[in-house]
Amino acid sequence: MRRENFPVASRLLPRRYRRHLIAVYGFARRVDDIGDAGSEGDPGEPRERLRLLDAVDADLTRLYDGGEPRLPVIRALAPTIEACAIPAEPFHRLVEANRREQTVTRYETFEDLLASCALSANPVGHIVLHVFGLAVPERIGLSDRICSALQVIEHCQDVGEDFARGHVYVPGEDLRRFGCVEADLVAPSTSPCLRRVVAFETRRAAALLDEGTPLVRTLGGFARLAVAGYVAGGRATVAALERGRHDVLGTAIRPRRGRLLIEWLRVLARGR
Repeated sequence: MRRENFPVASRLLPRRYRRHLIAVYGFARRVDDIGDAGSEGDPGEPRERLRLLDAVDADLTRLYDGGEPRLPVIRALAPTIEACAIPAEPFHRLVEANRREQTVTRYETFEDLLASCALSANPVGHIVLHVFGLAVPERIGLSDRICSALQVIEHCQDVGEDFARGHVYVPGEDLRRFGCVEADLVAPSTSPCLRRVVAFETRRAAALLDEGTPLVRTLGGFARLAVAGYVAGGRATVAALERGRHDVLGTAIRPRRGRLLIEWLRVLARGR
């Protein structure tokens, strides 16, 4: 799920959930900023980024081993980890995702891309379920589908921005299938072949999102509200991509608030 969904969803939740989600958002944002070569506040060369990621990982280990964390972002996260009994693995996986971003910049197949999502996106869903005290294997499996779908949808939105940072998330075999070359990713306008490949990936992501949406039916209360919001955000973005004819280079594709609200209410009511 997109990181910016955290503060949006948190405004609708009681303080006991809101503070935990904001702490998780702070951690995820900090790790992303360290690992992102094109972000504001970019820490520099890959070697320096890896050093900073290692420091975050070591501080997480220190915390889980009963020590006092040294980094402000880990100190802020510590009360959430304790209160919600969140295991260490999803946090370490988010760090590892950003380590791999330093060397892996292309994905040959959709399966390769989903393997990346298992590190960069799916752990966020696990953490959210732990915050609500609802993390069981059946829900985690459905959450993984939702989070991977949201990550792929984000990549579809941000083809040009990602390429400017040196990354191509559209699978190489699909680019070739639709007759695209990397020059199409940096063109001033979206070529017909790139529109077709983005439409193809968007449909794949939408199907994956639908597979995970039954998670909502297993939830109640504020957890249902939050997760339905994440699903609605994905569906509204798919609608925006379709409305914009997948012109991801010529304009910023963002969901309309009205469509987001409609999708949110629909998912809440139907749980699918």
